[in-house]
Amino acid sequence: MLEVTTPDVSRLAQVGETLARWQVDGGPVHLHPGDLGWYSLRGAEETASSIRIWADGATPSAIGLLDGPQLLRLAIDPTRRDDTGLATRIADSVEDPEGGVFAPGQATVEARGADALTRTLGRQGWQEDEPWIPLRFDLSTPVQPAGTLIETIDEDRAGEWVGVHWSAFRGTPLDDGARQTFVNRWLTMTSGPFAVASRNLVAFDENGKAVAVTTVWSAGPGRPGLIEPMGVHRDHRGRGYGAEITRAGAAVLREMGSSSVVVAAEGANSGALATYLAAGFVPATPVVDMSRGD
Repeated sequence: MLEVTTPDVSRLAQVGETLARWQVDGGPVHLHPGDLGWYSLRGAEETASSIRIWADGATPSAIGLLDGPQLLRLAIDPTRRDDTGLATRIADSVEDPEGGVFAPGQATVEARGADALTRTLGRQGWQEDEPWIPLRFDLSTPVQPAGTLIETIDEDRAGEWVGVHWSAFRGTPLDDGARQTFVNRWLTMTSGPFAVASRNLVAFDENGKAVAVTTVWSAGPGRPGLIEPMGVHRDHRGRGYGAEITRAGAAVLREMGSSSVVVAAEGANSGALATYLAAGFVPATPVVDMSRGD
């Protein structure tokens, strides 16, 4: 009988290792250990409490991250993507308010490549959501170096990374209190259970000002690595910095042994898509999440 469980902190590394094994070239761009790594800004305890594992005994068949109370991001064992029994069990869990996943009301399941689950949710009345575009960058050959100065940074330069990210994704003034809070969270991530597989990069303009950032995550040699996140300071957009730091991140992942780089961008996010295409990523067939209404 497949049971749904939530791991404790001591199992986070094991969960990450299982997710890493499920990352394969040519497979779906689904939940990656780097997604758990980025989520770990919130700390190991909250990260563990947001994970759901569907397992028969000690063997996981699916792993999900509640990225917010009503969004479940999933990866499924590649050998069980078309397993109707597993799909039915997961669908029952997300439908039942007592199933340990969602409260009643609106909810979204990101189930890329989980064909049986997508069909099952569709039969139960879930609808296709807006499309996302998976993109890949092959690392079988060396990556051309960027012309911009890009450095891999450590904890002592967290403020530079945080300032650019805040501008890229929030665009509001960053006061000292908010900066320190975010720096503390960033330091939590970089000392957390997934940090060994990550590198943090900052791009600088000709005046030495930080203009773009990214974090890249390895799933181990011979497997796809992930870019999560990547952003350009609002005052420095339109100058190619996003594409350059993305390619630099790809080069770092190649040095770490990754076979390719993967990312997914919302179909409506034309800026992000343009950046990844300019960096040399190749888009794949769009995918959709499954959602239910209130």
